[in-house]
Amino acid sequence: MKTVTIDVVEPADMHSPELGPASSAGSLAAQIYARLKADIFDFRLLPGDRFSEGDVATRMQVSRTPVRQALFWLQREGYVEVHFKSGWQVREFDFKYFEDLYEIRIMMESAAIARLVREGAVDALMPLREIWCVAPAQREPEPAKVAALDEAFHAGLIAAIGNLEMVRMHFDVTERIRIIRRLDFTKAPRVVATYEEHAAILDAIHSRDVGLAQARIEAHIKQSQAEVKQITLHMLHSARERFDSLARRDLVSGDFPGPLK
Repeated sequence: MKTVTIDVVEPADMHSPELGPASSAGSLAAQIYARLKADIFDFRLLPGDRFSEGDVATRMQVSRTPVRQALFWLQREGYVEVHFKSGWQVREFDFKYFEDLYEIRIMMESAAIARLVREGAVDALMPLREIWCVAPAQREPEPAKVAALDEAFHAGLIAAIGNLEMVRMHFDVTERIRIIRRLDFTKAPRVVATYEEHAAILDAIHSRDVGLAQARIEAHIKQSQAEVKQITLHMLHSARERFDSLARRDLVSGDFPGPLK
């Protein structure tokens, strides 16, 4: 299987200390942020669960200052909410919110396709063709790696037009839907479908058929959206049943992972 490097421009401001943990990798706040985000993503902390900065600080044996910074990062990304005098709460799942974000993705990626064809820049997508337009034997079989390649594919469509502000906006949308989008590759058929759909999109762009390429990217994103919604609903239901036990009651009362090393 061939490995190809795709140059995707990162938003310049994503490394600003005020805007996120990327510039503080390895810091205590970034470690707390990663722990809490993993708890939310893996449904150890469920939508609606409440906790305080003191709960987190006590269980991780850290001060409240880095905990507060980590929670502010999560709040900005839409994962938690703060309530005056009542602490923090994991944000309830609002599928309309995610539907709106998926619609924004479709609009941005469709616009990028039109511009690539209009400006005769379709050759900029050759690195993507070398990954996705391959024989089945050359495909990446590992779902987690395919998920990363999938994200790079969609980011690559935007990056290819050279609009750094659109790259930043697309990155922000991608980050906000990551909690559900990452579930798209938990089923093997989705890996096969993703290869086939990406190849079909790239073929239409290569043929300079804007209408067909845009129809295919819209269908592809909507199918992914429908899949992850069903998986999310199932996982939420399973998690609620599982955490109705004593283990869940302990977690909600503040039994977070132990001290950070």
